[in-house]
Amino acid sequence: MLRKKALRKIFTTTLTLFILLTVYLIPKTQDKVLLRTNMEIKNNFNDGTNSIYLLNKDGYLVKTKVFLKETDLKEQVEELLNILTTKSEKITSSLRPIIPENTKVLEISISNNELILNFSKEFLNIKKDLSTQLISSIVYTLTDLNSMYRIKIFVEGNKLDTYPNLDIPLKDSLDKSIGINKTYNISSRDNIEKVVVFYNEKIDNNIYYVPVTKYLNDSRSKIEIIVDELSSSYIYEPNLMSFLNNNIKLLNYEEKENVMFLNFNDYLFNNNKEILEEVAYTISYSVFANYDVNMVCLEVNDKQIKQINIGDIPKK
Repeated sequence: MLRKKALRKIFTTTLTLFILLTVYLIPKTQDKVLLRTNMEIKNNFNDGTNSIYLLNKDGYLVKTKVFLKETDLKEQVEELLNILTTKSEKITSSLRPIIPENTKVLEISISNNELILNFSKEFLNIKKDLSTQLISSIVYTLTDLNSMYRIKIFVEGNKLDTYPNLDIPLKDSLDKSIGINKTYNISSRDNIEKVVVFYNEKIDNNIYYVPVTKYLNDSRSKIEIIVDELSSSYIYEPNLMSFLNNNIKLLNYEEKENVMFLNFNDYLFNNNKEILEEVAYTISYSVFANYDVNMVCLEVNDKQIKQINIGDIPKK
């Protein structure tokens, strides 16, 4: 009898400790699993759309989305180049393609994450003031495709060594480091920083995102520059805007395990104590363009408010 009571007592005590230990551990483990699972699902999610960068009326390249019929990578490249050449019903009438009319894609080849494009001679019929935008549009559009990292451009079999009709050299292999919608505010050769900042533009009653590569003299971190540029009461780019309150402050930030943690004051919220989508995405797009992270975690006074994964793309 005593032995049975002793065994029962030991069993009850062990079971109680097990339950308490399980309850203690579940929340932390669950948070980590949820974070990892969300990132994996969203990063691998493909809804058939891809970014494309088209001209607005002011000559800026605007980021928008198109649905791709094709699933083969090379055929997707051809489909995107066709939209960049010929006006498509897939895009709003206020945006236009940039590749010169009648340009043909003579060859597309892919090797070791490098895309080689060979265009017909009509490719060179670009106006000088749109030459850099032409290359940026192609590079930014196609490097957003999966597994596409660098691009080489040929015309009638000859390597394109300079921007078309400009005496400005091109790298042998191109990526997003060439910049887009470039602006320069430089007074010295010292402390030149290159920062990509995403702004908003209202087109046909929809909000679109416009990346601007800024070259400026500034010794601050890129995220500090981004927040300052987006919260400035005066934005000198025509028709571009930001929804960030000019009283917003970045209290602190940390880059850890492919996540950028940004801690703001209360002015991250609007009057309804919410974060506008335009605010969340201009910040996140800008972070993704400048830092090698997969997620942005927005906080207000050290309290987590919103997570933006690199795969969370507004459908425009």
